[in-house]
Amino acid sequence: MLKTSQLKFSYDKQNAFSFPDFECQDGESWLLLGNSGSGKTTLLHLLAGMLRPTSGTIEVNGTAINKLSGGALDAFRGNNIGVVFQKPHFIQSLTVGENIGLAQKLAGKSFDKKPIEELLDRLNIGKKFNKKPNKLSEGEKQRASIARAIINQPALILADEPTSALDDANTSQVTQLLEEQATAVNAALLIVTHDNRLKNHISKQISI
Repeated sequence: MLKTSQLKFSYDKQNAFSFPDFECQDGESWLLLGNSGSGKTTLLHLLAGMLRPTSGTIEVNGTAINKLSGGALDAFRGNNIGVVFQKPHFIQSLTVGENIGLAQKLAGKSFDKKPIEELLDRLNIGKKFNKKPNKLSEGEKQRASIARAIINQPALILADEPTSALDDANTSQVTQLLEEQATAVNAALLIVTHDNRLKNHISKQISI
């Protein structure tokens, strides 16, 4: 579950944002819509615990993450929040399986190969476990990024502009894939986008 209240953030006097209150329940999918410069990415970074709000609260699974810091925040984020970035970022010297396993370790868990293999199979890239990221197609990288985001069965999945570079057919496929994987782990899904095509796919929406 994700809940925000009176959330504000300021880079400086000229770049200050106030965000609407909203609440996403477990298993729900939401769109966060807004034009460039509206603060979408800033809000995503706040919700992921990458930025600290100037004021207000952010609750994930009943925990106010804005009150956590240091190792406590890192551990909570690793166990409860999965982020799918617009452009997948991997450590190129590690295999796909090792990159996903790193997410397990950052959450304070031991490397466990079996659930990674099962998840990659579910995403139809099971044969890519031992491949380096540069050997994957863009679509395969995106699926591996989704696997990394949900390997620890987070309460919240955040996706940043996941369809901005895709055609209509692939936009529909990726959106469906994100929803299916969020449902599989009963996570709240929030897709941050300016892509109006997604309005036809997800009915629950927030505009900023």
